[in-house]
Amino acid sequence: MGKYENLAKEIVKNVGGKENIISLTHCITRLRFKLKDESRAKDDVLKNMDGVVTVMKSGGQYQVVIGNHVPDVYADVMPLIGLEEGAAGIEEKPSGNIFNRFIDIISGIFQPILGIMAACGMIKGLNALFVALHLYSDTCGGYLVLNAVGDGLFTFLPLFLGYTAAKKFNLKPMLGLVIGAIMCYPAIQGSALSAGNDVLYTLFSGTMFESAVYTDFFGIPLIAMDYTGTVIPVIFVVYFASKCEKFFNKIVPDLVKFFFVPMLTLLVAIPAGLLLIGPLATFASTIIAEGVMAVRNFSPMLAGAIVGLTWQILVIFGLHWGFIPVYINNIMTNGFDNVMMPFFACTFATSAVVLAIFFKTKNKQIKEMALPNFISGIFGVTEPAIYGILLPLKKPFIISCIVGGIGGGFYGAFNFRKFMMGGMGIFEFPAMIEPDGSMGNLIVAVVGVVITMVLAFAATMIFYREEDVKEIGGACGKTEINDGIDVENNQTEEGAAADGGKQEHSSILKQIDITSPIKGEVLKLESIKDDAFASGVLGKGAAILPQEGKVFAPADGVVSTLFPTLHALGLETDEGVELLIHIGLDTVQLEGEGFEALVKQGDRVQKGQLLVKFDIEFIKNKGFCMETPVIVANTDDFLDVVETVKEQVNPGENLLKVLK
Repeated sequence: MGKYENLAKEIVKNVGGKENIISLTHCITRLRFKLKDESRAKDDVLKNMDGVVTVMKSGGQYQVVIGNHVPDVYADVMPLIGLEEGAAGIEEKPSGNIFNRFIDIISGIFQPILGIMAACGMIKGLNALFVALHLYSDTCGGYLVLNAVGDGLFTFLPLFLGYTAAKKFNLKPMLGLVIGAIMCYPAIQGSALSAGNDVLYTLFSGTMFESAVYTDFFGIPLIAMDYTGTVIPVIFVVYFASKCEKFFNKIVPDLVKFFFVPMLTLLVAIPAGLLLIGPLATFASTIIAEGVMAVRNFSPMLAGAIVGLTWQILVIFGLHWGFIPVYINNIMTNGFDNVMMPFFACTFATSAVVLAIFFKTKNKQIKEMALPNFISGIFGVTEPAIYGILLPLKKPFIISCIVGGIGGGFYGAFNFRKFMMGGMGIFEFPAMIEPDGSMGNLIVAVVGVVITMVLAFAATMIFYREEDVKEIGGACGKTEINDGIDVENNQTEEGAAADGGKQEHSSILKQIDITSPIKGEVLKLESIKDDAFASGVLGKGAAILPQEGKVFAPADGVVSTLFPTLHALGLETDEGVELLIHIGLDTVQLEGEGFEALVKQGDRVQKGQLLVKFDIEFIKNKGFCMETPVIVANTDDFLDVVETVKEQVNPGENLLKVLK
């Protein structure tokens, strides 16, 4: 047996045992079982297992999605069920370190709801703005309805965090949702308990944790807490519940697991949560809020400058996710955030730097990129500008960070605050109106933006030089910047003579271009009808709806994998990009019919070389979807993978940009 022996045993056990297995095959990413009785398979147990991505049911198959190392798992499963082993070949990718996992947990919990939080907050902010402008009163029906739209998510935030935290901690998501709902239940909120009961006694009197007790749970004091709108308590309760569920899954007989496991989980987790975990987590929230305020109050200007100076660097490495809970917790606990908000200056520093480059550069490529990136930046989306222009040119990125620090220092000195979640870029302004309707804080926001943009624009105009472009972008020939756009660069006759007009082409972006292997319509990966590919867990990329049954090599490299059924192949490019091209969805079931390979595993191929032919009409007539994912399997090895904005591509035209 191999290194996945334990995982293999658990998979076989939870698909109903070897007696429930009719046959087993595998494709590039998943084990494909045919089972006698699919109801005997424990979907949730399998989905929550380390080493299993998810479970899918399609085409009469019970599919356990493993990832790139599926052949190794397959090889360890086969001896357990007494069947012959098939092909193998892709190595397992190393898992992330503890810090990366922490960032992944935080982002996994908060990222799914940030968009809707911003939307709701923007509505709430605009509602407050319109009242302040006397367009309508805060007693009219229109205000009440819009306020409900803006407030709904924040009032019942534990429900949403309960759901997302449950998914992250491998608890059944509906259990997480129920836990969030219980923590928002009106009768157990501190405000309700204090309204209907006399104080029995007070705990921690004279400290910042002073808590009134109005009732008890069979003799155990129930500390009066308001959990609606809170962040940290529900996450810890859900984490505890996930451990309870795993424990009860082990000891409860299979016959009654369906209802006994969730019942026992709630009976243990909820009292523990309300009596101990919730109060402790609330105290922790208070400590965090007080702690960061104490650090900030030591020198508000210095604290703001540090945030403004470093924020973009944190964003590049994804480390900003570690601070998002502090930002949200401050707003929910204190009613505002003035600790993280100096990062607001960075958005406009970046935008102004890009605008200055637009006016100063003579390079057509950069000019074409700069204006759209400026517009994107003032709306709060700065990544295109950072990755596309500032980082490759280096000096403009440094300017944006320094000016962001200056703007952050200004915001820190003037106690700049944000009072509600919502919006990005210029759409954040309504959230900066003070609760009483006064505009002093909003004026600080606007003045800070003006100062930041003027300084960033001026500094770029003074210190940015066009020769910076030549060093990075090359001085002759063609430089390929955006998808399918070739732009002639300026070149002196003397420079051309020096190398015979054969100077090396070099992109302004530190990128690896991956061309389209197939002619067809470009689809967003997340839109295709396969959850494993669409979720991005197998890698970033794009999908193509083929219009011609030919697969060409998208880059120079080696055919690392060619599946026996010819429906999928892997290519490792000379630049180290591991590509997976999966022709159609579930087409492994065709067992090679309709496919013809012109190469074999291990062959070296050149960009544009014909690799595989396939019969589109035959495959479609057999009832299979032709959506073809093209993904970078080792996405984690790179900064980002960006797909083309084109709706139609031909072989040889850019499909993906892999940023280093």
